[in-house]
Formats: sequence, structure tokens, C-alpha cells
Amino acid sequence: MTKLDKISFYEARKRALDGVSLKKSSELVLLENALFRVLSKDVICKKNLPSFDNSAMDGFAFKHEDGGKKLKIALKIFAGDKPEAILKEGECYQIMTGAKVPNDADTIAPIEDCTLFEEGFVQVPNNLKKGSSLRLKGEEQKKGETLLKKGTLLQPADITLLASQGIIAVEVYKKISIAVVSTGDEIREPWEEADEDEIYNANAFGITSMLKKFGFDSSYAGAIPDSLEKTIEFIAALKKHDVIITTGGISMGEADFLNDAFIKNGLKSFFHGVMVKPGRPTMMGEMSDTFVMAMPGNPLTSLINTFLLSLPVLLKMQGSLKYHHPFTYAKNKKEFKLKSGRANVILGDVTNGEFEVAKDNKYGSGMITPMCLSSCVAIFDAGISKVEEGELIKVVLLDSFALSEADGNINGN
Repeated sequence: MTKLDKISFYEARKRALDGVSLKKSSELVLLENALFRVLSKDVICKKNLPSFDNSAMDGFAFKHEDGGKKLKIALKIFAGDKPEAILKEGECYQIMTGAKVPNDADTIAPIEDCTLFEEGFVQVPNNLKKGSSLRLKGEEQKKGETLLKKGTLLQPADITLLASQGIIAVEVYKKISIAVVSTGDEIREPWEEADEDEIYNANAFGITSMLKKFGFDSSYAGAIPDSLEKTIEFIAALKKHDVIITTGGISMGEADFLNDAFIKNGLKSFFHGVMVKPGRPTMMGEMSDTFVMAMPGNPLTSLINTFLLSLPVLLKMQGSLKYHHPFTYAKNKKEFKLKSGRANVILGDVTNGEFEVAKDNKYGSGMITPMCLSSCVAIFDAGISKVEEGELIKVVLLDSFALSEADGNINGN
């Protein structure tokens, strides 16, 4: 029987990322459908942002040299107006936020900073810098500059920026095709009857929902029975997909046929076995043009490894420049122990900068509840056996979509 590899979590991640091939085909999508899609080419600014000098505040636009004076209000300017320059000596404009500022005014006094405002006159302060509260044409983006780079994973702010340019459609990489598979004769679907010796299929629903949360489409391809011949046939039929994600059947037990079935279908393994707790029986590789991600069968481990190992690979494959998990720091609230000898992935919750480990770190990989109670994970090196109260650790937020281009070390210690 072949033994599982003994590589580190970070070596496993590196091998998987090094083995990724970008799916280069692209398509045009409407802006309303572009969220979480990846740009396949640069977007160039075609309209200065802002497109005209405008006021950042409700207040009064005047010549800076008139600071500290009592000025006559020559004109009231609202957003959408197209005023001409008409100021005479000792005059100013009353102006609303976002309204165009004529070129004979260079400073804005917020209305709340003016000491006198009555009968068509206003006293403007004398301590404002020239250009205060004035948003200049093109100060944010100039026409012809790169607005968003190829490889940008579009977030709501990016959509806002594109809409500000009058862009209604963008070129993005086509979505990769992902098949999710479960294994085992004991598996029953949630709509089926299950006796005490059978298990409902939680893993596939957990993985497909996690993928959807991060912008990926996937399809559930069914459960593979514990038969090598049927497994080989089933896997062969899935080669039309860019990615296959399986759960279970990848350990070294006599009934775990999945690895052999992949090999029979031409699998080149990047690794099979990771020195991490939980999650050692994890495998990734390439089978022709299909990337294989074989997750453990236990639900907690399956979800954690999909998040930590699969998501970066999928994001890179989709063309995103940012695909690494960022980390933040938190102070450990209560001492807890770890089993040394291999890296530990620990679930917990962060509140007000404090990390509290889930269930005192006394939970099993077959459980689901600890994931429901957790907002983050922390990864600790194999030599760490205890985390002290008050210790500052690195954590990765499970809900975070603020991805990083840098290959940061997210070890908790």
C-alpha cells in the first residue's frame, strides 16, 4: 500500500499553484453580471474622474485671496448646473456638494465654518488652504490612464468605478467549469431516506455553496459507489470539466479506490498527503486538461481544505492576479493546546481583536458545528504544542474577499 506524502501545508499549496494553467478564453458580460468576474484585458479611462471641477462640500466658492472677507453671494449653484464665471471683486458663489465650480473660484468654505451668513452675504474663514474642498477635474483618474488592470477580480467598488465611466460591458475570462463529487455507498442525498448506518451528503452542498460565495459556478456530479471499475468510468466522463473536486475515498484504505481511478485516467499527482491536522488525506494533481482536487471525507476537513488550498488555485486558474489569503492579527483570549508533529489548522472566532478557539480546540474532523461557530482559521507550525493567553497570532477570516497578490505566510505563530 502506498504511503501518504509527508509534505508541509505550504509546500502542498506551492505545488498546486505552480501546476495551475490559466484558462485564457474570454467573453463580454454586462456590468450587472460582472461581479466576481476577472478582467481579461486592461480597462482604459475614457472620461476624466471627476470630469469637471466640483465642490466636495455644501458651502461657498471664492477666490483664495478673499479669505477672511465678507463676500456678496453672486449666484447659487446646484448639482447639474452649468455656470459661467461671473465673479466680481468681493463676490462668491453659494454651492452645493458635487456642483460644478466655475474657473474664477479656487477654494470652498464649508457652510458650517462660516461665521456669518445672512441677507445675501457670507463671512468666509481666513485659515483655509487654497483649493480646500475643491475636487479638480481628473484628480482621481485621467483620460487615457489604466483604470483597472487585466486580472482584476471585480468587486463592488470596481463595478462602481466602471459605471462612472459609462461602461456597460467588460471583457472577462470565461468561468471555469467545476464538478463536485462525493464518494461512498453509505452516502444518501438529503431528499432520500437514510437509516442509522447511512450518511447524508453534506460535503457536496458545503463545497458548492462555498464556491458560489466566492464567485464560482459548480455542478454536483453525484456520488461514486465503492467500486474501482465504476469509479474509473465515472471519472473518465468528468474530464470535460476544468476542475474536479471530490470528497472522501482518497485515503489508503482497502475501499478507497479514487486515487487508483484517477491514475487509470492519466493523473499526474502534485501531492497526495499533507502534514496538517486535520486534513492529511488531501490530493491535488492534473489529469489531461482537468485539475483534480481530492478533499478528505470528513465534512469539517473537507470545507477547511477547500477554503485554504482549493480557493487560491481556482482563483489563479480563473486569471485573478490576487489569489492568496490575507491575514490579520488577533490576541488569543484563552490558552489552548495543540498536537505537535504536524501543522495544526485551528478554527475560532474573532471579536474586538480577540481570538477565541472553537470548543477549546476539542472537536473532531467529522464535526460540522465548529465551522458554524467560527469566523476564522489559524495555522500553526508542527513544533507548536501550546498557544498562550494574550499571544498575538495570525488569523485568516473565512468571509474575507480582500485577497492578496503577495504569497504571505499565514502561519498563526
